Amino acid sequence: MSQKNDTARPSCGSGPVDTVKTVKEAEEKLALQENMARIAHKIVVLSGKGGVGKSTVAVNLAVSLAAKKFKTGLLDIDIHGPSVPKLLGMEKEHPLGTKDEKIIPLHYNDYLKVISVGFLLADSDDAVIWRGPLKYGIIKQFLKDVLWGDLDYLVIDSPPGTGDEPLSVCQLIEKADGAVIVTTPQDVALIDVRKSITFCRQLAMPVLGGVENMRGFACPHCGKQTDIFKNGGGEAMAENMGVPFLGSIPIEPNIAQSGDSGNPFNSPDQTGSTAQKNFSQIVETIIKGAHV
Repeated sequence: MSQKNDTARPSCGSGPVDTVKTVKEAEEKLALQENMARIAHKIVVLSGKGGVGKSTVAVNLAVSLAAKKFKTGLLDIDIHGPSVPKLLGMEKEHPLGTKDEKIIPLHYNDYLKVISVGFLLADSDDAVIWRGPLKYGIIKQFLKDVLWGDLDYLVIDSPPGTGDEPLSVCQLIEKADGAVIVTTPQDVALIDVRKSITFCRQLAMPVLGGVENMRGFACPHCGKQTDIFKNGGGEAMAENMGVPFLGSIPIEPNIAQSGDSGNPFNSPDQTGSTAQKNFSQIVETIIKGAHV
């Protein structure tokens, strides 16, 4: 009669390979936490809807903070449609790496560092065709391996929706100051933008407030106000969802022109406009909210 072998066998998937993987993951998590610990405030700019001007808000927020001499970083995690390089006039620039596989961010000016997938493309027409794991990997690398240094603020421009990119960055950062939610006044945008607020609540991400973009157009000739996309939808949504309303930005030709020319409309060298005045007030409110 054969005897039963009572010798314990290692379970499937355990062993040296898994130990090495666990150690590597722990080291990466520690490196990410140490890099993020050098950044005082982290703000994620979100929107459930595309085309509402979210990247314009993120870029001008970062430029405005830098103009106040806050040491600022701008991270563009829109993998498939990065707009930051164009909005800052930096399309032809590329970041450098170090011997220990770190990434040196580009400098827009003395107070603003920038990184984007757009800087990594050989041609601006190249498409990034990635699934979730690859997107998660590069977002993690941007947070962990970019040499941000000591910053007062990191502004993160997230793509529209509540999918891989915003989920990845919110989970990886762990302790963000909060999200700025961007919308336009019409219902077709508000329906999706409300989902971004719900997304934040499910992830325990504070909402610093909502910004209503494209609120009315003032004729430069007669001054008459025309509400192309209705009026006040974003403000009403913020009240209904129980989040602060940060302010509104009107439609002005110089906003489109400044974006195309790579000179953000709220830059110090731009002439005063209603959009500038409103946005400057929005920035002040965000600063106060981040420091609470």
